[in-house]
Amino acid sequence: MKTVEEQWTLICRGAEQIVPEAELRQKLERSVKTGKPLRIKYGIDPTGIDVHLGHTVPLRKLRVFQELGHQAVLIIGNYTALVGDPSGRDQTRARLTAEQVENNARDYLKQVSKVIDISRTEVRHNGDWFSRCSFLDVINLMSKITVQRMLERDDFTERRQAGTAIYLHECLYPLMQGQDSVEIQADVELGGSEQLFSLMVGRDLQRDAGQEPQVCLTLPILRGLDGKRRMGKSLGNYIGVAEPAYDMVAKTMSIPDELLREWFELLTDRSVEEISQLIAGNPMEAKKTLGRDIASFYYGQAAAEAAAAEWSRRFSQRQDPTDIPTVAIPSTELSDGKIWICKLLVTLGLTKSNNEARRLVQQGGVTIGPDREKVADPTANIAVTDGLIVRAGKLQVVRVQVK
Repeated sequence: MKTVEEQWTLICRGAEQIVPEAELRQKLERSVKTGKPLRIKYGIDPTGIDVHLGHTVPLRKLRVFQELGHQAVLIIGNYTALVGDPSGRDQTRARLTAEQVENNARDYLKQVSKVIDISRTEVRHNGDWFSRCSFLDVINLMSKITVQRMLERDDFTERRQAGTAIYLHECLYPLMQGQDSVEIQADVELGGSEQLFSLMVGRDLQRDAGQEPQVCLTLPILRGLDGKRRMGKSLGNYIGVAEPAYDMVAKTMSIPDELLREWFELLTDRSVEEISQLIAGNPMEAKKTLGRDIASFYYGQAAAEAAAAEWSRRFSQRQDPTDIPTVAIPSTELSDGKIWICKLLVTLGLTKSNNEARRLVQQGGVTIGPDREKVADPTANIAVTDGLIVRAGKLQVVRVQVK
């Protein structure tokens, strides 16, 4: 096991807050002295099925603790998901059904295992204890916190001042998250910066249960591809951990330069010195390195290098992909060998609707043929022959087969 100072350096990298720091040092010192690993908790609510790079920031920190010899405890929040985490939200989260949560949870571990070593992870579902709670148990849990303390939450304060509804079931969430820490006797809990309140509730509940309170370690919220808002599927500014290596590289190349340090620190293992040196150089070369680092973590070095080379071929050299998928369209869709451009894009699956196709054409995002002829008129009828290449946006390219 590494020394306390060696562990401290790795644990603090990229961390936003450690509350309280002195207690974490004490826990680490005791762990090194006794050889007993700390229990590191991280909880995920299966509210969706796509894990993206934003989710991996605390997961990567959990992996660091694993590599230092500590016990990772992953909480699958199949019951907290039924309530919905209000952290950082200006309105009530839409409630999911038990069936939706169960369906979402099925693929979670497979995706999470791309980041942490599941074989060495203690995986628990908080439904295992909350499903056994009686109404008296719920009353007892709610008696552990005051309304005044609950309203100290920034998100609740903002909603109260704005006159936006705060429902009582939302107040259960931090108590449930805190009870999870009691059930698994956590030494450290990881979470996003907006979750500090809930993590601190866990300390209170553990103390009330006669346990040594956990240390709360929060991590920054990763900004998405737009460089402004938090990464999220609903915002379309995300990279999923299950996406192909090429898409990881291509999307990384699109981020604003100001995201480079943040992404390097939170998504790679490079040292602070290396990161500073890369950022001080050419931003495009730094993004290429970042894209390879991200893709390599999930697919290996060879796949990352191939993806980077493919991106260079397509964008730096303005060539089409090595492998272009073929999409068949019935000859009955053509009139005198032609088809309306918007209908063509929808038929090929490049857009979901005629309106989306029209906007893409108007934005100059559609080209056809070997000479990359730009289609600028959304009312145009396009002559279609077997083998015609159609490009939509920066990433989508297909070859037409007329049947």
